[in-house]
Amino acid sequence: MLVQDDKLGAIRAAFPKEGLFAEKDWLLSPDAFPIEKDFERDLDQLGHRLFVFQRACNQLYQLSVKGKQPAWIARYLDAGKPAELIEFSRGKEIRDDLPRVIRPDLVLTDEGYTIAEIDSVPGGIGLTAWLNQTYSAFDKKIVGGAEGMLEGFQSVLPNGGDIVIAEESATYRPEMEWIAARLNNRQPVAGVADPGSKAKSTPAGATAPGYSWRVVSAENYEPQDGRDVYRFFELFDLPNIPNIDQTLRAVAEEKIKITPPIKPYLEEKMWFALFWMQPLREFWRRELGEKYFLKLQEVIPYSWLLDPTPLPQHAVIPRLEIQDWREAGKFSQKDRDLLLKVSGFSPLGWGSRGVSLGSDLPHTEWQRRIDDALTTFDSSPMILQKFHKGRLFDHQYWDSNSGELKVMKGRVRLCPYFFVEQDKVKLRGALATIVPADKKLLHGMSDAILVPTKVADLER
Repeated sequence: MLVQDDKLGAIRAAFPKEGLFAEKDWLLSPDAFPIEKDFERDLDQLGHRLFVFQRACNQLYQLSVKGKQPAWIARYLDAGKPAELIEFSRGKEIRDDLPRVIRPDLVLTDEGYTIAEIDSVPGGIGLTAWLNQTYSAFDKKIVGGAEGMLEGFQSVLPNGGDIVIAEESATYRPEMEWIAARLNNRQPVAGVADPGSKAKSTPAGATAPGYSWRVVSAENYEPQDGRDVYRFFELFDLPNIPNIDQTLRAVAEEKIKITPPIKPYLEEKMWFALFWMQPLREFWRRELGEKYFLKLQEVIPYSWLLDPTPLPQHAVIPRLEIQDWREAGKFSQKDRDLLLKVSGFSPLGWGSRGVSLGSDLPHTEWQRRIDDALTTFDSSPMILQKFHKGRLFDHQYWDSNSGELKVMKGRVRLCPYFFVEQDKVKLRGALATIVPADKKLLHGMSDAILVPTKVADLER
């Protein structure tokens, strides 16, 4: 069994010379983040619940467009989007398309966990694949094992394809180049083909000459018939991508498949607010099933849409017991344990750039942000979400300044990666980001520890 110094040496030796994130680093740890076996089983089940949830979201929007559900649903989800993008997203060619990679951001709490959001275009796939492969060399209990992330991503583009990355997302290019290089040294998944593709599956044990995975810049990408696309660009960024019309035309003509699908309505954080709305309660119960509905209620934080539409005098906003959103601007610091988030179609919609915690803001700034959210609702909807504080964990890391191992007391964001593989949803890995205890918003940063997750016997 390797000692800690040997583990750190093995991790450093395995690090790709090209790096994994452009101009970003993190704290190294010799240990994966441990979770209980029961928690791993729950995570495994969560993947299918979220797949069913996203399928129900897709259906609800389309029913609203057809007039079979209230029109205000589609009106909310289309707010601020260009008309041509809305029209494309409603095309019959992609009607049933759903994301093939599902990555929720989980905040581990004293009670269990809460889902901060579901990332629409998740980063960290290559990083987690590398971490799993590297740590599996000395730890056999890594969630997903050494090859799980590679196998999962290979299932997204089973016959080879293009990973198309925009300049806006260039930070993640090195990790995707790493995973493409590894896939080019592997056989395609035996017997697997994209369920939406006309390409034949590869017989078990067969090689597939000509299959290849490549990373291409979105700004000069030209689609090729039969080469499917993994999209690593945000939909708000389409005006900055020359010739994007060629790619969209190829999708519409069913010459290529693209995932995540070009559906801005699926990339809204407001789905959590819609999930909690009383008028939609029976839809969710029916489409999710009673068991999944109740299970998701346990982990989806209560959320509100900051819709400035006046309420009748006898009505109040649920759980806040206010009659007008401007009353929220007067909340005391204790009552401002609420997250204000841009809903989706915005350059501030990923990372923590579009998120603020009310209790951390001066009262006047909180009030200003509430007023701004109400003023800009029609073009850039915002949601309010109940804040759940992360539980504290101890985890070792290497302190390069002192040249020794230290222990961080930190809070954990856990990002499980689920891949939709022939209608089965598989957990293939989980990235743990451990941030110092004084940080309220949990995301990657230079003073955070990034490690894979393993199953271990734990005492609480």
